Amino acid sequence: MDRPETPVLDRVVYPSDLRRLTDAELATCADELRAEVISAVSETGGHLGSSLGVVELSVAIHAVFNTPYDKLVWDVGHQCYPHKILTGRRDRIRTLRQKGGLSGFTKRAESEYDPFGAAHSSTSISAALGFAMASDLGEATGDAIAVIGDGSISAGMAYEALNNAGDLGKRLFVVLNDNEMSIAPPVGAMSRYLTDLQSPLATLKDIADGMAQHLPEPIRQGAERARELVTGHQPSATLFEHLGFTYVGPIDGHDMGELLTTLRAAKARADGPILIHAVTVKGKGYSPAELSDDCYHGVAKFDVATGQQKKSAPNAPSYTGVFGKTLLRMAETDNRIVGVTAAMPGGTGIATMQKAMPRRVFDVGIAEQHAVTFSAGMAAGGLKPFCAIYSSFLQRGYDQVVHDVALQNLPVRFMIDRAGLVGADGPTHAGAFDIGYLAALPNMTVMACADEAELVHMLATAAAHDDGPVALRYPRGEGTGVDMPETGEVLPIGKGRILQEGSDIALLSLGAHLEEAKDAARALEARGLSVTIADARFAKPLDTELVDGLMANHNALITVEQGATLGFGGIVLHHLAATGQLNGRCAVRTMHLPDRFIDQASPADMYADAGLTADDIATQALDALGVTVGQFEEKSRA
Repeated sequence: MDRPETPVLDRVVYPSDLRRLTDAELATCADELRAEVISAVSETGGHLGSSLGVVELSVAIHAVFNTPYDKLVWDVGHQCYPHKILTGRRDRIRTLRQKGGLSGFTKRAESEYDPFGAAHSSTSISAALGFAMASDLGEATGDAIAVIGDGSISAGMAYEALNNAGDLGKRLFVVLNDNEMSIAPPVGAMSRYLTDLQSPLATLKDIADGMAQHLPEPIRQGAERARELVTGHQPSATLFEHLGFTYVGPIDGHDMGELLTTLRAAKARADGPILIHAVTVKGKGYSPAELSDDCYHGVAKFDVATGQQKKSAPNAPSYTGVFGKTLLRMAETDNRIVGVTAAMPGGTGIATMQKAMPRRVFDVGIAEQHAVTFSAGMAAGGLKPFCAIYSSFLQRGYDQVVHDVALQNLPVRFMIDRAGLVGADGPTHAGAFDIGYLAALPNMTVMACADEAELVHMLATAAAHDDGPVALRYPRGEGTGVDMPETGEVLPIGKGRILQEGSDIALLSLGAHLEEAKDAARALEARGLSVTIADARFAKPLDTELVDGLMANHNALITVEQGATLGFGGIVLHHLAATGQLNGRCAVRTMHLPDRFIDQASPADMYADAGLTADDIATQALDALGVTVGQFEEKSRA
């Protein structure tokens, strides 16, 4: 594939090179940078639309501020591809999201230009304020700049930071990247407020006091007239000004001249917190992205000329798709079922029900804490809320899960997508911890499906379970291709199943690693061992009868899960210790994710890194019997 010609961008290795360019050259550099981002992401896939929306912002901020001494903090970080190209990483940009390559988000270990790592939303203002205070207290750091989107600023944490920053009054720069689109279209009152601020009247009105004198004469006069005019017709201060910020904007986030003028004036004048409201277009400059419903938020490899994505045909339905279709089917016969999501209707699959029943599905925006307690309130009111949130995102609402749901024993159904390792998004999105953090809670029932058919049964079980909260975890991606049931069967709570019976080794799997357990069983059987395969189905309540039977009738018991240490295996060990069964007659091993974060790669490579392949399971089983693979083969030949 031909790469774009980028003569000006070729002169830029680090941001210091931008500061040698004229303003006209900076505008040209932005155009070339956009072409380079499109070219690179066409080869790697990734977050295209968000990155295209901040091309000019990236160039302007690095040209005006003295990064990396000045600390630039990107919220979420999924829009940082232009930033990475400008900060010494262009030669690796085509390794994005690949094994051993650049992260798709900001990452402290990757570059000094990434002073604060991110991948979840609404953290940037808090972190930037921390840098500002470090500078104020004498540390060797410069200005702090947070870039946050209009979707991310709807979350409560952002307002906690704005409130604190306004109270402290320290020099801080917040750039509000307002593209009216986070992943899904933004929702809520803040989105409407920001849209109102984009009116022609507000555009000039909100050039703040003290800033206008640094603008060109015609703009300064217009700003002063607009402020005088608006003061007589509506309150003169924005919400941000009431919070203690100097507010500037809205400005055109794709007009290099306007950006440079505003940022330079802000840097020269600001003596407290300032918010610069830049209006941008997600997917800017690439028509397939601009015209797409999600503005090409996340894409596979694609053809630059046509925008056609190169997605492989699925061999089986995805777990996410099965959830969405099954939930809609159940909702059609049970009008108490409602859906809740936190800005991820498509990603969680709940969009299927949303399209058919818009009054019964609630997208609350990037507000996981609110989503959980909102669901708790609906459950207390007699509804059956299915709260669909990624595993790693549910962590953000954990206090609400504990205090507002579990403590009150309310029947909220948590649908936990992206359980286990997720591939290119890396450790920030891995669903590693939910088994442990949910199973620790009184009243909580925790299920994990082994395949897409089991997902259907567990959804029916969750819908029927009114005695407390239920969590159902399932992975990203395709199912296993099993035959699908017409309707789900309500499973007995806390009961697993045995798929095949043997006498030497028992493999007890929880969740979607059952296929690897089956492959391991075949490898062990090829060596002459008799293997039982069991699917626990429930981490809590644990099927103690099943576990006790496996312990009594085998020489080794191996638990297998797609979760962190102290998860399902820990629950099994706790039961065995409490009942005095860890006496050495049956050897026990737990197989789980290691006590470290695993970098991005394909899911298969990540599980291999974690030591959770079928071969790893078989080797662990042989070790539990006190026989290494080599020793066993020698005995077999003898």
